[in-house]
Amino acid sequence: METLSENACFGGVQGVYRHKSSACNCDMTFGLFLPAEAKDGPVPVLWYLSGLTCTHENAMTKAGAQSWAAEQGIALVFPDTSPRGEGVADHDDYDLGQGAGFYVNATQDPWAPHFQMWNYVAEELPALLAENFAIDADRQAITGHSMGGHGALTLAMNLPGRFRSVSAFAPISNPTQTDWGRKQLGAYLGGDEATWAKHDSTLLMKEKGFDGPILIDTGTDDQFIDLLQPEALAQAIAERRQQAIYRMQPGYDHSYYFVSTFMEDHVTFHAEALYGD
Repeated sequence: METLSENACFGGVQGVYRHKSSACNCDMTFGLFLPAEAKDGPVPVLWYLSGLTCTHENAMTKAGAQSWAAEQGIALVFPDTSPRGEGVADHDDYDLGQGAGFYVNATQDPWAPHFQMWNYVAEELPALLAENFAIDADRQAITGHSMGGHGALTLAMNLPGRFRSVSAFAPISNPTQTDWGRKQLGAYLGGDEATWAKHDSTLLMKEKGFDGPILIDTGTDDQFIDLLQPEALAQAIAERRQQAIYRMQPGYDHSYYFVSTFMEDHVTFHAEALYGD
């Protein structure tokens, strides 16, 4: 693992690291914020999964999460959104290929050799963090924005016991039924829609739910709201009587102005779960 940068940040350290990924068969870069408490031993960790076109850097520099994480003594992990580099398949459309991994394990060409983002986020990167940093693997939570909100919710519901809490900012909530999902799931996973279901948080909510608290925020002026389908997930939550807070925030759009506005709420929400019994 190569250290690309380490900067003092709110009493802790914001680092950026690169490593050879066996899951994605290429070099992967991630950001990691460690609060001051990590000097004395393992700390809880909050995963942040970013959205379409983003890298590890977007939330790291725009979300304002480090100040609130430092206050709570929580580490933050910012993975990349897809494999990258020479030889990695890409597409002219911004919502497919590099920057658009959708947190799935691709089974179709030309994506399968590198686009194994589910294994990367669920298995490889957690193991790497546990081996090299003061991370408490028993106290994990996860959040994300847009495509990353989709990833956070689907990982949380598919990996029972892994995360104590899950939240999302404007998640893609019903991808099997919208253009932000059908296009990508078909390309990565093929035409058998039965294989898509584990990557649709609305379907997972109906089938499994989540054994813990959920917080979701979406802006009423989100320019992509018809693609996000917040009403589908909200209905599934209500029908399951899932423990959840689902908020439609008046006047907010899809941008990081929206994310940063409510970041304190989300970090505080996760801190309560991470430090609870």
